[in-house]
Amino acid sequence: MEVLDNVWFYPVALAAVFLTGMGKSGFGMAGGLAVPMLALVMSPVQAAAVMLPLLLASDAASVWAYKRDWDRENMKIIVPAGLLGTLVGWATFRFLDENALRIILGAISLGFVASSLIWRNVPTRKPSRLKGWFWCTVSGVTSFVAQAGGPPLWVYLLPQRLEKRLQAGTTIWFFAILNVSKIYPYFTLGLLTAANLTLAAGLIPVALIGIAVGLLVQRKLSTAWFFRVCYTVLFLTGVQLLYKGLASW
Repeated sequence: MEVLDNVWFYPVALAAVFLTGMGKSGFGMAGGLAVPMLALVMSPVQAAAVMLPLLLASDAASVWAYKRDWDRENMKIIVPAGLLGTLVGWATFRFLDENALRIILGAISLGFVASSLIWRNVPTRKPSRLKGWFWCTVSGVTSFVAQAGGPPLWVYLLPQRLEKRLQAGTTIWFFAILNVSKIYPYFTLGLLTAANLTLAAGLIPVALIGIAVGLLVQRKLSTAWFFRVCYTVLFLTGVQLLYKGLASW
């Protein structure tokens, strides 16, 4: 496999997959860095394909850890919207420009971080069904195309200031459902090849280690620090998405 000949593949892949595990332990935004990092050493399409089995394996462990921690009212909105986005992503996959999508996602991420600093004293906002359907449909599309559904979802969830385990659990369950829904479409698109599945299988232990470390660290953080970490990683995700999108334009 040509990608294995790249001297940077192993350090980048190990770091990216470890972050995926961290993301599945409750640091949802950490996982958002994985595909952009992998795309530095392989094609974005292959990166998304390799990540799906890793995400599914991580989901199996993380949903158990958060089996009772999810917000019912939010799930009624975000799951149907996310599944709609998955269908849109499947239907339009061959026509979407990945670099334009990265630039848009990066701009959304950085814009949201900036607005959170400007409006940090604004009271917690109640969820809007319309906003939930819009942002989570976008999340479904971007998750399907580039495993980068985090920023649109966070634009909707973070202003609600949910308790940290509830925030983490809702995010984890949302993406677990979306990832299962992507299996058949990915097969029909020829993305889950034997080579990609073999590569993913070899990296699964690293993701599980990331989950264990993330659960340990997450329990030690206060809610305030949890959100500081979230916004910091969202900022880094936005910078990475913008850089990769503009560099490949």
